[in-house]
Amino acid sequence: MKLFGTDGVRGLANVYPITAEVALKLGKAAAIVLSKNKNKPLFLIGKDTRRSCYMLENALTAGLTSMGADVLLVGPVPTPGVAHLVRSFAADAGIMVSASHNPYSHNGIKFFDSKGLKLPDEIEEKIENLVLNNPLSTDHITGEGIGKAKRIDDAQGRYIEFVKSSIQNTKLKGLKIVLDCANGAAYKVAPQILRELGAELIVINNNPNGLNINLDSGALHPNVLKTAVLGHNADLGLTLDGDADRIYMVDEKGKILDGDDITAIIAIDYLKKGKLKNKTVVMTEYTNLAFKKLIESNGGKFVKVLNGDRYVIEEMLKHDYNLGGEYSGHIIVSDYNSTGDGLIAGLQVLKIIKEQNKKLSELSSLEKFPQELISVNVTKKTPLSKLSNVQKAIKNANNILKENGRLLVRYSGTENVCRIMVEGKNKELIKKIANDIATEIKKEVN
Repeated sequence: MKLFGTDGVRGLANVYPITAEVALKLGKAAAIVLSKNKNKPLFLIGKDTRRSCYMLENALTAGLTSMGADVLLVGPVPTPGVAHLVRSFAADAGIMVSASHNPYSHNGIKFFDSKGLKLPDEIEEKIENLVLNNPLSTDHITGEGIGKAKRIDDAQGRYIEFVKSSIQNTKLKGLKIVLDCANGAAYKVAPQILRELGAELIVINNNPNGLNINLDSGALHPNVLKTAVLGHNADLGLTLDGDADRIYMVDEKGKILDGDDITAIIAIDYLKKGKLKNKTVVMTEYTNLAFKKLIESNGGKFVKVLNGDRYVIEEMLKHDYNLGGEYSGHIIVSDYNSTGDGLIAGLQVLKIIKEQNKKLSELSSLEKFPQELISVNVTKKTPLSKLSNVQKAIKNANNILKENGRLLVRYSGTENVCRIMVEGKNKELIKKIANDIATEIKKEVN
């Protein structure tokens, strides 16, 4: 049984594979695979605000130290904070305990290498093979060979200064901002960053209790932010997900801006300044058709990859691009961080607002094709190619859409969900197409 999915090891906390026993073995295996043959490799562990993080953090630490690795515990920080802190502390690898946007009852374990990059498939497979097929004995590690762990008190401060430096500490005085922290990993650092830069700040959902992460808050519920922005007559709002690697924004009129909108604003600004490497931005197959048209009309180029921020990052590294993203709010500005960073992406937009003295609504120029997104809960992930009625519905949809739209049907890599995305010029038509396919999936899968 595979452990790793598209973004680390994920599942319901305290149920296989997200158990203390598996986390212990993952710690042992990671110490072997990622140690670079050092006697005392250094690992860094961060977490979000889920109650189950205590269990998994301690189990990972036990596994690592039993194999002779030393561990730095940095507490609740965003996932991109771990990517940065691995480099800041010259650690051999980093681990983030988080299920990102999923409910508090879930959790996950994801690894970063010494450069703050997510592990390639072949390295994950080595770790997985050791966990599943090796006793991982520690008899050879005794006495002073056993590793030690310590908590780092200034880790959050390091990340805060790093994020602020991404816009050269540009002052945000005069901006009234609503910030939704999703009761997640950024509940301390995000407000501090914006306040230190001088913004007038209204903070919501920043009181985590271990059970309320992402609950009716954050990037998965942007209407909460919309209501707050309009209610406080704010200039704009920022909303993060549970581990703060995603961001959505809301302008002063209440319009919700997703990852496509935000990346477009940054890309156009970078094009004008000559900062967009190779004049190219990398997005995924879920990116709205209007994005390509907008970028090309501004003299840029558009590269499309499979859905998933890891594929965006791989393409960026391969061709030395410095901007990429997903409609879901993962935005990678690789001049500053090696993974999606909601705060750094948001600050790029805030800096543009200050430099151009414009409102967020004036910067947002992406006029999207209508899009219908449906998620169907499934009990199993039967290959879509084996679902005859679903395939007929998909073929029929493509015949209708032709050159005036597109269709994507895929299983989620982190949840038991099948996602349907239909895009086209006719809103009522794409809604009908999406619902027809969803109906067939419910019949054939469940």
